[in-house]
Amino acid sequence: MSFLDPSTAPARQAQTGIDRDWWRGAVIYQIYPRSFQDSNSDGVGDLAGIIHRLPHVASLGVDAIWISPFFRSPMLDYGYDVSDYRDVDPLFGTLGDFDALIQRAHELGLKVLIDLVLSHTSSEHPWFRESRSSRHNPKADWYVWADAKLDGTPPNNWLSIFGGSAWQWDGERMQYYLHNFLAEQPDLNFHNPDVQDELLDTARFWLDRGVDGFRLDTVNFYFHDKELRDNPPLDPAHRNDNTAPAVNPYNFQDHLHDKTQPENIDFLRRLRAVMDEYPAATSVGEVGESQRGMQVQAAYTAGDDLLHMCYDFDFLSNTYPAGTQVAAVLTRYQQIVTDGWACWAYSNHDVVRHATRWTLSEEARRSYAALLMAIQGSVCLYQGEELGLTEAYVAYEDLQDPYGKRFWPKFKGRDGSRTPMPWVADQQNGGFSDARPWLPVAMEHLERAVSVQDREPGSTLAFYRQMIAFRKAHRVLQKGDMQIIDAEDSYLSLIREHEGVRLFCAFNLSNGARPVDFPPGEWRIDRGAPFKCKTDDRGTVLPPWQACFALAESG
Repeated sequence: MSFLDPSTAPARQAQTGIDRDWWRGAVIYQIYPRSFQDSNSDGVGDLAGIIHRLPHVASLGVDAIWISPFFRSPMLDYGYDVSDYRDVDPLFGTLGDFDALIQRAHELGLKVLIDLVLSHTSSEHPWFRESRSSRHNPKADWYVWADAKLDGTPPNNWLSIFGGSAWQWDGERMQYYLHNFLAEQPDLNFHNPDVQDELLDTARFWLDRGVDGFRLDTVNFYFHDKELRDNPPLDPAHRNDNTAPAVNPYNFQDHLHDKTQPENIDFLRRLRAVMDEYPAATSVGEVGESQRGMQVQAAYTAGDDLLHMCYDFDFLSNTYPAGTQVAAVLTRYQQIVTDGWACWAYSNHDVVRHATRWTLSEEARRSYAALLMAIQGSVCLYQGEELGLTEAYVAYEDLQDPYGKRFWPKFKGRDGSRTPMPWVADQQNGGFSDARPWLPVAMEHLERAVSVQDREPGSTLAFYRQMIAFRKAHRVLQKGDMQIIDAEDSYLSLIREHEGVRLFCAFNLSNGARPVDFPPGEWRIDRGAPFKCKTDDRGTVLPPWQACFALAESG
C-alpha cells in the first residue's frame, strides 16, 4: 500500500461545482477506529484497516464517514483525551495513512468528517504540562484553574460526568483544575483568546489535509461561568438519563454554570468563518444537555454563520420510540428549532445499541431504520447498525471503559457497543484481527457478519442498502419539509414536501395489521421501498412492522 508523504500536507485541490449543501439530508456512517478493522495484528483497529473496509461502507450508499478520534493520546478515554491534535497516534498509523484514507474515501465518493475534541485535552498534553508548572508561565491561563476554598475544598459544587467532583487538586500549582470528564482530561479555558486561536488553527490544519468537516464533541462544554457559581439542584421530577446514567449524581444538578454559556456563540461563529474558507466543509455538534437540548440546537444552528447541524440525545435515550413519542420529539423540534437543521441517530459509541436498548425484533429494527431515514434531517448510522447488531455482553474482567468501571454493575459502561465489527463469520475474531482484540468479539454477532449477510438478499444489510438507495432516489426525503399527519403508539404517518413533490410515509409500529389512513387527494404507492403493503377494494393495509410510501398525484 502506497502512502502520500506524511511530512507534507496535500495541496488543497481547486474545487468547482461543489454542492455546499451536500450535508443537508446526508447519511453519515460513524466509524469507531479501535473496533473497525485491525491491519497489523495488534488487536486494535487502525486507519489502514479503515481503508481496507471502505468499499463496504461505500456499498451502503452513504454520503460520508465520521471517524472517532485517532489523534495522539494516552487512551485513558480511548482517544477523547488528546495529547497532540495534529498527529495520528501510532496505534492507529501515521499522517501518511490518514492522507491515504482521505484519498481512497474521496475516490469512492465518500466525504470524511473527523471528531474534534476541543473542550478538553489529555493531562499529558504539552500545553497542560506547561500550564501546571507555575501560575506565571505563558500557558498558565490555558486551562481552568481556581483556588481552593478556605477549608481546602473545591471552588464550587460542579460535578464530573464520569463521577465525583469536576475539580482535581494539583499539588505542583497548589490550585484546582476543572475536568468535566476524567481527571486526566482537564478543560481548556475558552475565555482565553489564545486558546481559541490555537484551536481554530488546528481546524485549519485538518481542513488543509482534505477533511470535509467535523463532528464537534461536547460542543456546549467549551465555556464555563467565569464567576464559578454553584449549579442549583434539579427537581427530581425533571431528571433524566439522556447524558449520564441514572445512578450518576451528575443528574441531580441543573447545569446552568458549568457548560452551555452564552460566550460559546461567538466562538462557533469564528469556527464557522474558518470552515467557510473551504468549499462544502460542514459541522455537526454534539449537544450534551439533558434539560434544554433543543433550545441549544436552535441557538447553535440559527442562520448561516454558526454550526451547520446539531444533535442531542432524544433518540439516543432509553425512552421507547412509540409513534406518539417520536411525533412529540419531532413536533417539539419544529417548534423550537425554527432556523436550523438536525442530525438524528439511534446509536453511537456512547450508548447501548438501540436494538437492545428498545428490545426491537428484526422486523422492528427495519421499520425504525426506515423511519429514521424518512424524517426531516440528516442521519447518522453507527458501525454495525447496518447488520442489526445488538449490544454485546462484556464481562467485568474484559471491561476497558473507565466510566463503566466507575459505576459497575448498575451502569456497565460503553464497551458493549464498541466490540469489534464482525466481517467474516468463519475467520478468527470474525475477520477483525488475528490477534487478541482489545475487546472480545461477541460470538452472537458472527451470524450477522458481513460475509453472511452479503449472500442473503433478504438480510438486514441488504435492507439498509435498499432503504438508503430509496432515500437518495427521492430528494424530498433528503431536503423536504415535514408535516406529522397521524400519531398513535403503534402507528405514525407524515408527509415530506419539496419543490412540488409530496411523499406520504406511514409506519406500522406493531405486531398487528393496520390500515393506512391516506390524507385527502390521490396517492400512488411507490413500490421501490423495501416494504410490503396490501391494497384491494377496501383500501391499503400494512402488515406488522411494515411501511408505505406514496407520492401525491399531480393535478
